[in-house]
Amino acid sequence: MPLVLVIDDNPAVSTALEVLFSLNDIDTLHAESPEAGLALLREHAVDLVIQDMNFTADTTSGTEGEALFAAIRERHPDLPVILLTAWTHLESAINLIKAGAVDYLAKPWDDRKLLATVNNLLELAEARAELERRRARERRSRDALAQRYDLRGFVFEDPASERVVALACQVARSDLPVLITGPNGAGKERIAEIVQANSALRRGPFITLNCGALPSELIEAELFGADAGAYTGANKAREGKFEAADGGTLFLDEIGNLPLAGQMKLLRVLETGRFERLGSNRERQVGVRVISATNADLPAMIREGTFREDLYYRLNAIELNLPPLAERPGDILPLAEHFRPADKPLAESARHALLRHAWPGNVRELRNVVQRAGLLAQGDRIEAADLNLPRPAPARPAGNAEEPDRAAIEAALSKAHGVIAQAAADLGLSRQALYRRMDRYGIKHP
Repeated sequence: MPLVLVIDDNPAVSTALEVLFSLNDIDTLHAESPEAGLALLREHAVDLVIQDMNFTADTTSGTEGEALFAAIRERHPDLPVILLTAWTHLESAINLIKAGAVDYLAKPWDDRKLLATVNNLLELAEARAELERRRARERRSRDALAQRYDLRGFVFEDPASERVVALACQVARSDLPVLITGPNGAGKERIAEIVQANSALRRGPFITLNCGALPSELIEAELFGADAGAYTGANKAREGKFEAADGGTLFLDEIGNLPLAGQMKLLRVLETGRFERLGSNRERQVGVRVISATNADLPAMIREGTFREDLYYRLNAIELNLPPLAERPGDILPLAEHFRPADKPLAESARHALLRHAWPGNVRELRNVVQRAGLLAQGDRIEAADLNLPRPAPARPAGNAEEPDRAAIEAALSKAHGVIAQAAADLGLSRQALYRRMDRYGIKHP
């Protein structure tokens, strides 16, 4: 059963609370002084504290309660504390609410209100404990991956990223072509590096070609090489990427930009391992594993006649889909910590701003934003203003609200430290509406 610690020097108060809680399946500990209360906190796993504000004859000062609250917060920063006092005008209690106390109730209290508050806080504490247990399991899983495989320094904590990384490590052992899909800037090349680094060809060359960075007339020469005089300006023979990658891996980024003529020749190499340089009729044989990546909708391009269907199925023996950063919110802060200068920590305001941003440019945008902020920040920390991110649009009235997606809900819950009322307000939803959407997306209360 959950355990509540009552710190109050009035035995009648403690007895009344003990009876009330026992009728509702809640265990109670009682301490008559701040010192005794702190001692019990050292000895027991307490889920919630209810503390009086006054412990001396000067019952209006509240200084004892302030000192007790400060000591609890220092030793147990996440432990919820409810303030209880007969002096409803006590200004210090309001200040402690601002400092992190979860509620402030006057004596005599309303049993129903107190029970509702306590039950909500205990549910939140259990949800936080479950979240921490889940995070601990995820950390162990990530550590096991890192110990077993070469992850090429890939920074991630979100389960969506872990699934992609784990699958990349698993398929690395085969020699089948791999197609990595996802938006620009999401980190597809790093996933390709993970596949190569854990394959049987890891000691061979790893050659990359961005098919979207070259004019179409030069891509074939880059892929297959060219003899002297094969085209204007080809004054000497040149080796292509396939020859350079022989015995290793060739990574073709933005494969959707490959022209149809190049697609046909690429298909032949994948099927036979043979190709000819431009301007040559001599066949060359290579052993190369091809990993390709694209942000394009290749099935749609097939329907439009701009991408060969047979090549698509050759490249797509195994597909790894890396979601956009907005769908991997657990990666945002770890990546930001990785990109920031060592001497410029992220202020809490910056962390909240990072979580609220949509990141249309994905990891590449995050890196640029954080590195620029670290360079331009005037203080000793990176504040939200240093990030120079657009302010989020204000929440619309419920009747006109846009539907928040999973990433927006998780970011709001993280910002609000799991407080449903605050997260719902930030999203422009009622608490009930937020709970319904959390159920829809399978989001547990953090």
